[in-house]
Amino acid sequence: MPIATGVAKVVAYKLETTYGTAAIGTGGQVLRRVSSDLSLSKQTYQSNEIRTDQQIADFRHGVRSVDGTISGELSPRAYADFIAAALRRNWTTGASAASVSVTIAGTGPTYTITRAAGSYLTDGFKIGDVIRLTVGTLNAANINKNLFITALTGTVATVRVLNGTAMVAEGPITGTTVSVVGKKTFVPVSGHTNQSFTIEHWFPEAPASEAHTGCQPTSIDMSLPATGLATIGIGFVGQNIVTSTTQQMTSPTAAPTQGVCASVNGVLSVGGNVIATVTGMTINVASDRTGDAVVGSNVIPSRYPGRISVSGQLTAYFEDVTLRDAFINESEVAVLLALTSDNTATSEVLSIALPRVKLGGASKDDSTGGIVQTIPFQALYNSAGGTGIATEQTTISIQDSAAP
Repeated sequence: MPIATGVAKVVAYKLETTYGTAAIGTGGQVLRRVSSDLSLSKQTYQSNEIRTDQQIADFRHGVRSVDGTISGELSPRAYADFIAAALRRNWTTGASAASVSVTIAGTGPTYTITRAAGSYLTDGFKIGDVIRLTVGTLNAANINKNLFITALTGTVATVRVLNGTAMVAEGPITGTTVSVVGKKTFVPVSGHTNQSFTIEHWFPEAPASEAHTGCQPTSIDMSLPATGLATIGIGFVGQNIVTSTTQQMTSPTAAPTQGVCASVNGVLSVGGNVIATVTGMTINVASDRTGDAVVGSNVIPSRYPGRISVSGQLTAYFEDVTLRDAFINESEVAVLLALTSDNTATSEVLSIALPRVKLGGASKDDSTGGIVQTIPFQALYNSAGGTGIATEQTTISIQDSAAP
């Protein structure tokens, strides 16, 4: 009998209609991965009976649960469903404004896009959005480019071109459409979702299928090294397992094919300043879920959502005192990040906005080379954001150009 191998293993998932009820059969989505170690675990109970034979006579299995981590390389669309579930809000189409008259000014690396009428804020655009200009008679250097909004008023969007190419001053150009690329999600103020997934591991050589039910993301850990690919790790808790000798998610959709993000391809802004000295960054979303065992069942009947906490860490060369002083003075800063999957003007893109952040340190190493600061941070609820304002009323907002 052949031994199951990782290269043949298929990981697929499907949204459950009812928590813990296996979503199997037709459909599902194949998942890209570096690894997936989801597995069933059980509480165990050993007898404490005192016996004249001086031995242990019984050992029992108790409450079941599923836990583990799915790790992968960060790319648009690939983990969008789990990100939205962790933030507890479905993806929605970003803001758009049609038939806008715009004037483009600047010589790079920043440019302004000024509209003659209407309001970016009223239309729903936010700092940290990646937008494109389409339609109209724009110069070829200005149309269909990923533009990262770093500052915003009702009539003026200050942007950077994500692939670093130049724009051309012109305008007013009428009939232009300004739109956010793809979709967005964020931790909402109300109307939170509480989604769960069935995640199947299919081992065709065995053959064996393990469909883990009631799986909910409890953590999203993104790592952005200065060199190498950006990565993501998603921690899960689940309820149970359904086994079979045949694949239980029949004909799942093939895995997405968008390119992988690298930290060197994109823009990072901290406190309104684009930073080019960061040597690494992590972002950690803790999406707490708890549940208790009940009498008469060997599974936890439900998991209850708790608080969502977003934290992380920057490491950056000690070039000036800006970050250090933000820590010393307990100043609040915004952290904005946009990552692309290639170097083209219309690359797929992921952007992350943390509108209200406090830094938790600014320790420095001591070496013969460039001195590096380590700067932990905590993102906070941005109560000042919301409708008609340049920031979201949330702790974290994420944009995915290829989100479903």
